[in-house]
Amino acid sequence: MKRFFMVLCALLAMTFTLSAQSKSVDLTFIETSDIHGSIYPYNFITAKPAGTSLAQVASLIKEERSVPDAEVVLLENGDSLQGQPTVYYYNFEKTDGPHIWSQAVNFLNYDAVSVGNHDIEAGHAVYDKLYEELQAPVICANAIKPDGTPYFEPYAVIEKAGIKIAILGMITPKIPDWLPPQFWTGMQFEDMVKCAQKWVPIIQQKEKPDLLIGLFHAGVDYSYGNVGRDTPNNENASQLVAEMVPGFDLIFVGHDHQGWSGQGWDPANKAKVDVKDPNGKIVPIYGALNAARNVAVVKMNLTWNDETQSWDKIVRGGLVDMSKYQPDPDFMTKFQPMFDEIKAWVDRPIGKMEGVISSRDSMFGDSAFVDLIHIIQLELTKDPTLGLAPADVSFAAPLFADAQIPSSPDGTLYVRDMFNLYVYENFLYTMNLTGQQIKDFLEYSYQYWFDTMPNEGNHLIAFQRDKEGKLILDNRTNMPMTATRYYNYDSAAGINYIVDVSKPAGERVSIYCMSDGRAFNPKAKYTVAINSYRASGGGGHLEKGAGLDKDTILSMKLVNGATTKDLRYFLLKWFEKQEETITVWPLGNWEVVPEDLAAIGRANDYPLLYPSK
Repeated sequence: MKRFFMVLCALLAMTFTLSAQSKSVDLTFIETSDIHGSIYPYNFITAKPAGTSLAQVASLIKEERSVPDAEVVLLENGDSLQGQPTVYYYNFEKTDGPHIWSQAVNFLNYDAVSVGNHDIEAGHAVYDKLYEELQAPVICANAIKPDGTPYFEPYAVIEKAGIKIAILGMITPKIPDWLPPQFWTGMQFEDMVKCAQKWVPIIQQKEKPDLLIGLFHAGVDYSYGNVGRDTPNNENASQLVAEMVPGFDLIFVGHDHQGWSGQGWDPANKAKVDVKDPNGKIVPIYGALNAARNVAVVKMNLTWNDETQSWDKIVRGGLVDMSKYQPDPDFMTKFQPMFDEIKAWVDRPIGKMEGVISSRDSMFGDSAFVDLIHIIQLELTKDPTLGLAPADVSFAAPLFADAQIPSSPDGTLYVRDMFNLYVYENFLYTMNLTGQQIKDFLEYSYQYWFDTMPNEGNHLIAFQRDKEGKLILDNRTNMPMTATRYYNYDSAAGINYIVDVSKPAGERVSIYCMSDGRAFNPKAKYTVAINSYRASGGGGHLEKGAGLDKDTILSMKLVNGATTKDLRYFLLKWFEKQEETITVWPLGNWEVVPEDLAAIGRANDYPLLYPSK
């Protein structure tokens, strides 16, 4: 009798297991990415309501979780610690308590969090503290310690309705090209494909998951930056991972701010395509837009297949427009006191300015907007308390294509205006360069900034062109794509020079003298004021332009000074010191010639960059 009951129990258990496995499970994946501090439906920089934010995402999450038998997997894909004053305030001003971002992520109960390059840019003191505060696992397999072990957890395993889900996290490996070493001490960054080839077999053997998900803070177009499939440490290798590493069921991406709805990108034909792994299986790719403009929502149905002893999977999804959602009242109530505190800080007046300066002018030549940065950088280097060397020359670029200050009609400057003047949390460095390296640096900048004129269409701006010479349009904005981003449009102060756009790239810059009247000597050594992104090799100006090898750049051998706070902090303090209303004019130390061609080019290109609404 005892044996009979044992057999009966075993049969019942087997029947129950088979019944459970034959069931159908519906999962909903929600991915946020590149939120960039947009926590509230309010833009603290413009002092105006914002159409999208994490508060609207909270309503979507609540809606999806309210569905009967809902099984929601909530994923955050990085770049949350830079952008809006919300996070800047908690990064560098209010540091004695929990960070607002960790509080928001915990409140919404995320399942996993990846790491973005702009999170690393906040510095160890910020992200090490914040990641300790998070309840969700922080995953990033290709940020490794010197001994080869991951700095963060490489992957997370979660279970929903009996489905075992493994989530592999990775970050774009280009961080050493963008950020100085003190931001990522204790880390090295592996190529994403090689990293996935290492970890996927480990996950499959050790965890035996029902689903393998990629959560990659990297873009889809692997040709971005004029590189190829085989380029080591490709910045945007998410699709390459899908194509070269079998095993993924679904990949979520970020970083490129493009938005992806299930397909990848064919760089040759400039078209969206299905992405297949080495075994021919389609791997859907989804990626949210920045600033919570939309969110990737993916529905996956899993049905147990008795014949194959595996789950059959059907995937459908897309990008959900967050402007269609109202902010979640519970979220707003929870974070209202923090909103009030941040708003009081950004609304603090710090000075007065006569007139308005705009970064639009910076796209086409010498401008008051960028020259203000030059002026302040040169002044800062002469302050002995900041640890910098007095600079002869300043390099700077517009960091936002369409910014202007002040934002107020009466010329009052507020803390929030500093986020328009200087978008990123770069530090200020001083470094030694020869006169020839300075010229070559500028030649490189103007090579990808300006086209050679005259040309078909008489464009001043260097746009990307296809094989037939036609302008390539951005698949999202339908606007022409520039040869490089505007934040690589470096000009110089402290020297007087011209840029002749009728001459070929590499032969355009003629430096006449130092702006103080001294002779300019290509063989002499000069001290240059330069931001930390550029000094670390960002944009290629020092390596491909000035001819410095990467090891020399990253070793900081030529750097002779650095600030301990970001440039925005010092810009703010500079304005606070001004006792009278200031007026900013272009320095007039450089110009684009021939003037008639430059004028034609500006007239043609201005409406392309800034179309009428």
